[in-house]
Amino acid sequence: MLQKEIINELVKIMGKENVITGREDLLCYSYDATPDVPDPLPDVVVTPVNTGQVSQLVQIARQYKVPLYPRGSGTNLSGGTVPLKGGIVLSLLKMAEIMEVDAENLTATVQPGVIIQDLNNAVAPHGLLYPPDPGTVATATMGGSVAECSGGLRGLKYGVTKHYVMGLEVVLADGQVARFGGKTVKNVTALDMVKLFTGSEGTLGIITEIIVRLIPAPEARKTMFATFTNLSDAGNAVISIVKNKVIPATLEIMDQVTIKTVENFSQIGLPTEARAILLIEVDGIPEVVEQEADTVLQVIQNNNGRVQMARDEQERDNLWAARRAALPALAQVKPTTVLEDATVPRSKITEMLLALEEIAEKYNLQIGTFGHAGDGNLHPTILTDERDKEEMERVHAAVKEIFEKALALGGTLSGEHGIGMAKSSFLEWELGAGGVGVLHKIKNALDPEGILNPGKMGFNGGTGHE
Repeated sequence: MLQKEIINELVKIMGKENVITGREDLLCYSYDATPDVPDPLPDVVVTPVNTGQVSQLVQIARQYKVPLYPRGSGTNLSGGTVPLKGGIVLSLLKMAEIMEVDAENLTATVQPGVIIQDLNNAVAPHGLLYPPDPGTVATATMGGSVAECSGGLRGLKYGVTKHYVMGLEVVLADGQVARFGGKTVKNVTALDMVKLFTGSEGTLGIITEIIVRLIPAPEARKTMFATFTNLSDAGNAVISIVKNKVIPATLEIMDQVTIKTVENFSQIGLPTEARAILLIEVDGIPEVVEQEADTVLQVIQNNNGRVQMARDEQERDNLWAARRAALPALAQVKPTTVLEDATVPRSKITEMLLALEEIAEKYNLQIGTFGHAGDGNLHPTILTDERDKEEMERVHAAVKEIFEKALALGGTLSGEHGIGMAKSSFLEWELGAGGVGVLHKIKNALDPEGILNPGKMGFNGGTGHE
């Protein structure tokens, strides 16, 4: 438990209305969207409203060596916001102002609590778009998205969050406020600190302001879905689309387990007899969209698939709603959904899809796979029950093998979910001892007391407190 003196200081800085201590309220901050991880209670939750309050809070945490856990909406899937050592959860949801939309410079400046969809709603009247598009776009915050470097459905053509962050305001572990980057298209001053803090998962500093790049919204788009009776054909179609020089805005896959579950959930007429479906959208200049759609159609047919075009916006919206429903639909099947994001070079997507089927059979597990097939980012989702200890042992063995296979194919542990606590034990597999050592040197230099989000990304810190 925190000393009453610390609580009193927090109330003095934040105001009583921004300091939460009731046990029932604290329960809501003991977990995030990640299954099969601990869920300890924090000692207190604070909800600052400006950068100055964040700076003062960090100074108190440092003075008393209390762990500090920054948090947005808690939609992350890496255990990144779980308060492993109690301490203070820093909720940034009240810092939710869109400070500026600069249409001349194609930028927006926001506070970390801004919801991603709200930003896109604000820039749409200017004919602009913020491309990063995670599945939880309607609830995820900009701060959390930057901290985790999230991706999403448009990642194939438009990239992930780090490709759009131009500037940051960050409160460092000693309470100092630093600014990096800005609105300029070119900026090579000193080290690229914007990239360092983007994806650092709250372990190096607290992000309090973000400048992001916007792009002109595409003039036209065509959406289609393709059905396959063979999983290999679906994977090969993905590879062939890109090989034919078409980069769709979105190229998503759902396997049969996912199709059946989503159709049961959404009732929009998905073909449950298919082994796999691809959801594809091409966008851009109308003439190019037509040409690319024709190429995609030919590729699908050459790989034994059947294509159906979305007839109108309503049908398009239904298709994407069905894709975004994949995880909540799968979550209805069993109490626990272990969702991974093993990512491979897109030329290896067929091998990875087949490997996931083999792993499911080997460990006698139900695995529904969906994800961003166009950029090699798959979400194998193991449907299980964490109360079944024997089955969970098989789940953990399967997860280990999924990562081993992805790395063997030249892939990575995480395409968009981050490392958090869920994958930290596997870091050395990808980075080697030398690479992990570099991470720890950076952490120790910027947060020597280890107060910022301890227990994540392999940074345990020295913040245990009585």
